[in-house]
This record gives sequence, C-alpha cells and structure tokens, in this order.
Amino acid sequence: MVWLRIFTINHCIKEIGIRKVLGASLPTIVRLLSKNFLILVAIAMGLSWPIAYWIMRKWLASFAYKIQLSADLFAFAGMIAIAVTVLTVGQQATKVARSNPIDALKYE
Repeated sequence: MVWLRIFTINHCIKEIGIRKVLGASLPTIVRLLSKNFLILVAIAMGLSWPIAYWIMRKWLASFAYKIQLSADLFAFAGMIAIAVTVLTVGQQATKVARSNPIDALKYE
C-alpha cells in the first residue's frame, strides 16, 4: 500500500505544482491527497472486520479460557491503520508540495 501511495503522489506532481501556483496551502494539498486513501482504508476496514471477527471467534472457541471480542479491539486497529495512512501520505505529499512547482511544470 505504501508503494501505491508513493506512485500516486509522484503521478500528481504536476497537479500539485499547479495548485501551489494558484495559491493552495500545504494542509490543503495534504488533505486532498489523503482523502482518497482514507476512503480506501475505510472500505478495507468495512470488508475485513466482519471476516476477522468470524475467524477470530472460531479460533478462540478452541481454547480452554474464553475471552469476548469487543469492538474496541477493531476500532484500535482501525485507528492505527488510519494513522499510518495519514502519516505516510502526509510525508510524501509534504515532500512533493515543498518542492519548487517550476520543476514540475517547466516541460509543459
């Protein structure tokens, strides 16, 4: 997933350069790029949580000491996934957004 983020951000270098020339701020650019990946992470969590709950319930049923699975465990894992997504996309977008927009646009 990290390579997908890097590829997408490097693919949008010209778009980011145009937005910078037109006055977009760094947080606006990071928010624009993060939105698409956060949607993908939310879809992945929505699909994986029921499957993970079912598999973990079946696996934990074979132990002598039983525990209850709670939504807190899945919410914590989701927050970690979102944090990693925001940090990676933010880092790459910041690196690209701080570059000179002329370098991206000089061959157009």
